[in-house]
Amino acid sequence: MLKKILIANRGEIAVRVIRAAREMGIATVAVYSELDRNALHVRLADEAYALGGQTAAESYLNTDAILNAIKQSGADAVHPGYGFFSENADFAQAITDLGVAFIGPPPAAIVEMGEKVSSRKAALRGGAPIVPGTTEFATSAKEIQDFGNANGWPVVIKAAFGGGGRGMKVVHSADQVQEAMESAQREAKNFFGRDEIYVERYLTWPRHIEVQLVGDQHGNVVWISTRDCSAQRRHQKLIEEAPAPGLPDGVEEAMGAAAVKAAKAVGYYNAGTVEFIYQDNEFFFLEMNTRLQVEHPVTEVITGIDLVEWQIRVASGEKLPMTQKQVLAARRGHAIEVRINAENPAGGKFLPSPGPIVKLVAPSGFGVRFDGGYETGDTISQYYDNLVGKLIVWGKDRPTAIARTICALNEMVVEGIATTIPADIAILQHPDFHAVTHSTKWVEETLDLSGIGAPPASAPTDNDDAPMVERTTTVEVNGRRFNVKLWVPESAATTTVAKSKKPVRSAAAASAGAGGGSGKVSVPMQGTIVKILVEVGQAIEAGQTVVVLEAMKMENQIEATKTGKVTAINVTVGATVGAGDVVVVIE
Repeated sequence: MLKKILIANRGEIAVRVIRAAREMGIATVAVYSELDRNALHVRLADEAYALGGQTAAESYLNTDAILNAIKQSGADAVHPGYGFFSENADFAQAITDLGVAFIGPPPAAIVEMGEKVSSRKAALRGGAPIVPGTTEFATSAKEIQDFGNANGWPVVIKAAFGGGGRGMKVVHSADQVQEAMESAQREAKNFFGRDEIYVERYLTWPRHIEVQLVGDQHGNVVWISTRDCSAQRRHQKLIEEAPAPGLPDGVEEAMGAAAVKAAKAVGYYNAGTVEFIYQDNEFFFLEMNTRLQVEHPVTEVITGIDLVEWQIRVASGEKLPMTQKQVLAARRGHAIEVRINAENPAGGKFLPSPGPIVKLVAPSGFGVRFDGGYETGDTISQYYDNLVGKLIVWGKDRPTAIARTICALNEMVVEGIATTIPADIAILQHPDFHAVTHSTKWVEETLDLSGIGAPPASAPTDNDDAPMVERTTTVEVNGRRFNVKLWVPESAATTTVAKSKKPVRSAAAASAGAGGGSGKVSVPMQGTIVKILVEVGQAIEAGQTVVVLEAMKMENQIEATKTGKVTAINVTVGATVGAGDVVVVIE
């Protein structure tokens, strides 16, 4: 059995792995950026090492820094979590070359299945139907335009080395291809470190259904459950449930069998997920995620299987503890997972809402679980993913699970930032969701979120009762983090909190101050300017995009507030801006 695991990730998934390892008696090592010096995953780990930098590229995607932390800590295994390096074969190989166990699939399987184009070829070898699309990388706008003209519009451009909707752009006509391609490549590069893309036909009203599987190093592979992940926005999932509801008899079993065949075709082991598109009683292979999925807990709670424990045991060389028959016999009831993201869903825009969490109280009760990466007082940074945590709810059947999830969401408290909770409740209460007639496009095209607004931002409160208080600070010695306790005057502690946790205006507040129609175009959140689409002196119309802002790994188009002429551009490409900053002036 492994003795010490380094988690090459942050946030909720790092916390999840730390807790599973702790239950197994395995020591844990955290790594962290400058912004995450006192993050929850760092506080919970047995050891922690600094990576340096603030952005993902400077820290969690810094291979040399992570390899150095492995050597310093003496870890004998690395868990990559999801995102970052989790589907990077070069990283997996570098870990293996150190003589350290990589808690994931073999590098060769990541190469073939982690890259979406070659995974489509593997699926064809395994007999699974695929969505019409390219089986080679798209290298020019003309290739994508030719594909669209031949197969029909819309088409979807996808990051070949990614997932989770990052680097994914739907294109409705040939004249949109160039801009969409460039945007997809930028997002893919920022989030996955690779910018290769490919193109597929975009189905009109599909459901997104996936199969969780696990294989061991002895040739055994079992599929555990299906999950429905159709409630999405920006091609990123909001709500997932297991098992997938409303499937005709035999379809789930057929999907499971196809997933196992595809995995065995590439010698796959450890946890993985095969994703399918389902429409009109037919399913098509979409891609395989060669890692643990964000939504893995819904599978856990209907089976009693700890998937992270299974990952660790497989990486230790053990055989799977259950057969296919035993796994399916263990399933009970229905489960729903809700992703609580730092976004303002008002009007269906889902604008990022970074900033300090003034208060966070998770719900509890029978069948309720919360997997979080933050606590009260922590800060959601613009530089990383916006997932605050995941609410997972079990019920004896689907109606019970839905009702219990709504109750839990109403009980949950998150103050200081906007979250997706109001949209989640709207989804769960809608008759289309109950009837399973929703699709991956339903949230954006059908769900009415016009009545939702961001909650008012709350300021941190201070307590001046005690003259002296205990405080914990952190120091770094040769890159290793240590906690140090000390007693300080309350006034000094309050000053420190005020400086380090200055409230950030919510997306709604920033939008309200944008001077709608005033001609002063401001940004609604912190971020980085990645593209400027206008020039001084140019005539533009209200609603026309003036700049593209990247925040929380998503690109956001900032639009003109009035018709007129551009008289000033206050930013440059690469500039960092704050909520409410005026970027363009129109007269």
